Amino acid sequence: MTHLTVHEWGSIDIHNGSRTGPANAFTRGQANALLSAASSHPLADRTGTNILVDRYSRITAQQIVGVISVPGCSLEILPKIDAAANESDETIRARLVSMLDVALGLQLGEGQALAMARQKQTLLDILIRLFADRLLAEARRGLPRAYMAQEEDLAALRGRLNVVRQFTHHAVRPDRLACGFDALMPDTPLLRIMKACVLMLRRHARALETQRRLDELRFLLAEISDVPVNALPWGQVRIDRTNRRWEGLFELARLFLKREWQGTHHDASAGLGTTLLFAMNDLFEAYIAALTRRALRGSDMSVHVQGGLRYCLLEEGEGGKQRFQTTPDILIRRGATTVMVIDTKWKLIGRNLEDRKRGVSQSDVYQMMAYARLYACKEAMLLYPHHAGLGAEALDAGYGMMEGDERLRVASVDLVRGDDAVLRRLGQLILAGRAEAVAAA
Repeated sequence: MTHLTVHEWGSIDIHNGSRTGPANAFTRGQANALLSAASSHPLADRTGTNILVDRYSRITAQQIVGVISVPGCSLEILPKIDAAANESDETIRARLVSMLDVALGLQLGEGQALAMARQKQTLLDILIRLFADRLLAEARRGLPRAYMAQEEDLAALRGRLNVVRQFTHHAVRPDRLACGFDALMPDTPLLRIMKACVLMLRRHARALETQRRLDELRFLLAEISDVPVNALPWGQVRIDRTNRRWEGLFELARLFLKREWQGTHHDASAGLGTTLLFAMNDLFEAYIAALTRRALRGSDMSVHVQGGLRYCLLEEGEGGKQRFQTTPDILIRRGATTVMVIDTKWKLIGRNLEDRKRGVSQSDVYQMMAYARLYACKEAMLLYPHHAGLGAEALDAGYGMMEGDERLRVASVDLVRGDDAVLRRLGQLILAGRAEAVAAA
């Protein structure tokens, strides 16, 4: 099994041999299998080149991170948070796990998740082990049960009599009663999803201890019905006070089995593999949005992600249609009033110290001006990941918009310092921006 790790925009060599070659390269057959798996993922564009690019002698990763695993090999793509910091893969992997935990609400438990991430395991190995550990702990405490409708032919009446069945199937069998009743059973939609996830992960787990735990889970879930992945009852799952402690496990199972982040391949040749991929632009946005909600908890402001949906233009004439709909990344509102709009950008800016524009693209500035006017918002912010090229202190530059009183701030958040530091930073940026807007008014 060949496993290699690369960073965003990095490359892995391809050698011409069919079986043997350099330890840090894939064979052409392995590379083709990885490219096929990437192109069949729901995040892929028409050609799949937004995930992996085939450059004949090497394959190059793009701005999507995670793991692509096919028979015989796997490729892990890690984010390129700050190349100048020269961090180890284990540290970057730990940071990625933390971002996934916050963004997707996985409730992994920071200590255990980060400790495992710092070991020499892939992202897929880490998440499988965390899922197995947590599910095993909950299963040993007792499986959640729910009343399920049952129909049985019994010697004594239980529940209610199914009159139609009784007088058709048992018309000449007075010793049998067609009963309909509710029974408290563990064979619930939630546990059917859990079992399907266990069976799928058992095929991809590499560590012996993880395999052992998944085998134990298969035994504990033996009485749960086997359901194909494409027929799982996602819509029937209800998380309430009786099974609240299973909510994080349900989200983890969704991560492994559903297509929002992880793809079940359309290509039959890649059917034995698995992919766990995340677009860093989307992940960074979801991470910032989740921490912004925490930062504003207890205040009178609310956070809205991919909301607004106002249009820029209206066609002239009677019955003219609205055109060019906007979807700001994050809107911060007080009641019905938008007090700030934030657009997150997963890119490194300001690397050229002589660039007075700090590397901010003109199109991004135009976009933020449009948001400020459309949503009658005094404060707009472009938010970037911090890197060493910006200096020791996080970026926070303010600009007044011409011919108006709106203000654009260009800021950065230092992901290296961890979630708590990012949380404090967001609170400072939002509350300071709000105070300055009030003062200017």
